[in-house]
Amino acid sequence: MRIEFAPLNVPLRRRLQTAAVVQWIFSFLALAQCCLAAFVLLALSDWWMVALLYAGWLWLDWDTPTNGGRRSQWMRRWSVWEHFRDYFPLTLLKTVDLDPKKNYIFGFHPHGVLVAGAFGNFCTEATGFSHLFPGLKPHLLMLPFWFRVPFFREYIMCGGLVSSSKSSLSYLVSRPEGGNVAVVAVGGAPEALDARPGALTLQVQNRKGFIKLALKHGAQLVPVFSFGENELFDQIENPTGSPLRRLQNRLQSIMGIAMPLFHARGVFQYSFGLIPYRKPIRTIVGKPIPVVQTPSPSSEDIESLHKVYLQNLAELFEQHKRSYGLADDQHLAFI
Repeated sequence: MRIEFAPLNVPLRRRLQTAAVVQWIFSFLALAQCCLAAFVLLALSDWWMVALLYAGWLWLDWDTPTNGGRRSQWMRRWSVWEHFRDYFPLTLLKTVDLDPKKNYIFGFHPHGVLVAGAFGNFCTEATGFSHLFPGLKPHLLMLPFWFRVPFFREYIMCGGLVSSSKSSLSYLVSRPEGGNVAVVAVGGAPEALDARPGALTLQVQNRKGFIKLALKHGAQLVPVFSFGENELFDQIENPTGSPLRRLQNRLQSIMGIAMPLFHARGVFQYSFGLIPYRKPIRTIVGKPIPVVQTPSPSSEDIESLHKVYLQNLAELFEQHKRSYGLADDQHLAFI
């Protein structure tokens, strides 16, 4: 395989952008393991009392990820996130203003391999979320498992990440003062296994839990489509029914997380590695779907609103696809 190396005279700003993405990849793939190892080593060292005190704090603070989390505006405004934004680049676009007195569920599509668009837009201020949607606080939902990892949980909560449990989502959208946005990557881990350039298939047909909670609490539903999300990584072929896909599905059922075998480019060469390609990500926030609060929604209520949501999502995609290089004959497929 021929290796294409990066030129030596790459501008400093591009080096900084790459460094920002490298730290994000490290945070996503290895920081939790490092934090867990650090806690174990601390507990076995002469500093075991510090580990014991933190364990006590962890016990007292256990429910915070399901009760709105603990964000840090200072961390969300780190300059490193601006370099992260400019690497792709990443852009957040709104179609209408949103009333800050209401609560919202943003359905984010597609999941992609590492949900880069959702992180950059809703866990940082690099793309100006607070300026575009004044009075609203975004919370990206993440698997509960990660909030059990010592130290790591503190880091991810600073960005506005919260548990993806039912109680966590209910807490956010039931606040009477409004102003909360729960961002749900609807396709979840299974959709990540099909995330590759050109993919337009979304796993949404059987994803109705967020619809039910929107009805129960009267939260407005907002479809969000991130053009370019699936273009960031290639993935080893894993068609449905293949030995690799069966293994991935098995691991997902055991651990709850997807294990896509992805690859893209490296730091000093462009031929292989885990760094995403420099492909633009354009995240479009659609119009809110009015939801009448129904404390005990029936199956018919859920199914009806789900159909409306899918229709609005498809319309959002069709309205903007030509602006981002897609052909007229390219359409979303719902499975």
